[in-house]
Amino acid sequence: MDNYQNQNLLLFFHPLASFCHKVLIALYENGTEFEPRLVDLMVEESSAELFAYWPVGKIPLLRDRVKEKTIPETSIIIEYLDEFYPGKERLIPTEKTSALETRLWDRFFDLYVSEPMQKIVVDRLRPIDQRDQLGVEQAYQRLPIAYGMLETQLNSRTFIAGESFTMADCSAVPALFYADTILSFRNKHPKLEAYFERLLERPSVKRTIDEAEPYFHMYPLFDNIPKRFLKEKK
Repeated sequence: MDNYQNQNLLLFFHPLASFCHKVLIALYENGTEFEPRLVDLMVEESSAELFAYWPVGKIPLLRDRVKEKTIPETSIIIEYLDEFYPGKERLIPTEKTSALETRLWDRFFDLYVSEPMQKIVVDRLRPIDQRDQLGVEQAYQRLPIAYGMLETQLNSRTFIAGESFTMADCSAVPALFYADTILSFRNKHPKLEAYFERLLERPSVKRTIDEAEPYFHMYPLFDNIPKRFLKEKK
């Protein structure tokens, strides 16, 4: 096991969690060193330190050991990294209009793709008599609207907020990866599909998905994950 004792940053996460993917991609994109701390929220011993720092108990959670500061919420974590632990490329542009555009599409993926996707997935885990049929139906209705808006936004752009990879693209990867297993955007949205394929070519994205792969069997819609993301089991 790697020695992380001297790392300034500690990340509480789980390799399967989509919002954790967003932060991992940002960290890997800029080669930021950190200690990964895998958390099982169902095991008290595993999650005790997380809850001590952030009683809400949500992951990912970043702990800056030097500043003795706890940073929750994915977008805030990436903003914090960009400000205090910047890499070779900024993930939030310094120019104000571009920065606002980045933040807008970051929130768009979180709220209009990831949120309905998670609504559908979490509902699968509930006992049948506790499922939210109306909420799931509404989530299915929201995804095509989001896909259509993204298709329009990508009309002449390499990335979602312009020509540079930003925090918004970090948000896009897990949102689209899991949403595609629920209600695919392929065929009907060629620009969105091409954009997603461009994202999949980035080393930071490949690494994040590779590290998640051993846990994919825990995903309720595992059978819908494309085979190209799964390693052959001997």
